[in-house]
Amino acid sequence: MSTRKHTALPKAQILVEALPWLTRHHGKTVVVKFGGNAMINEELKAAFAQDIVFLRHAGLKPVVVHGGGPQISAQLDRQGLVSEFKAGLRVTTPEAMDVVRMVLAGQVQRELVGLLNQHGPLAVGLTGEDAHTITATKHQPRIEGELVDIGRVGQITEIDTGAIEALLANGRIPVVSSIARSADDDHVYNVNADTAAAALAAALNAETLMVLTDVEGLYEDWPRSDEVISRLTATELEKLLPDLASGMVPKMEGCLHAVRNGVTTARVIDGRVQHSILLEIFTDEGIGTMVVPDPEELT
Repeated sequence: MSTRKHTALPKAQILVEALPWLTRHHGKTVVVKFGGNAMINEELKAAFAQDIVFLRHAGLKPVVVHGGGPQISAQLDRQGLVSEFKAGLRVTTPEAMDVVRMVLAGQVQRELVGLLNQHGPLAVGLTGEDAHTITATKHQPRIEGELVDIGRVGQITEIDTGAIEALLANGRIPVVSSIARSADDDHVYNVNADTAAAALAAALNAETLMVLTDVEGLYEDWPRSDEVISRLTATELEKLLPDLASGMVPKMEGCLHAVRNGVTTARVIDGRVQHSILLEIFTDEGIGTMVVPDPEELT
């Protein structure tokens, strides 16, 4: 009997350590952008689903937003369509948009909903088209001073959180594909999933935005150093933005938008680490980069 008690003790200690965080986050909305390696590796996918369900059972309200870059590229390849990127964004022809919509809503989202629902009748999938959740207009990036047409790529103009809030109130886990309805024509638009997650986090008045990446966080002086910045303010981040690697820009711009619009913390975390979400939310150490509002913005 005493041996049994002894072996179980570390589990009890871990649970007790999590108590202050459980109390702090109870009832709060957390928006998680699912992406990178965690979307491809089967073990990481299963661990991600467990983390999200754990958050839900711990009294938080998780909302998952996902893209599907690798899966879209693979499907375009199978259909003989070329993947082209300009200014870090996928050039999305009408044919490519059909593939984007099919892969995001019909494949990636379905698989994620299925993984979450192995743990109970929890997850409900929707796209930005549903109930006017995400509305966008055509986005034309500026490259070397010129506006460039990259097809059906959207710039978010409006968020309607009604459907997501109804699902959260019903104890469900919304899983949102980053496709938007158009504000001004009959098209649908491909929206960057980092940007969509940040816009939803702000509109939902979320406690936290978490963005899964394939790096440990934001590096202090990459490539000269692999020291990760564990915490920085909105203004500190803004100063770093011009020098960031292109793949990191939408993630960090999303974090900046979130904390400037009412989200308490935005975090970039390493999705290659199993249970990285739980480690970030329920431990002292944290494992990524956390962005917080400027001190005067907290008042």
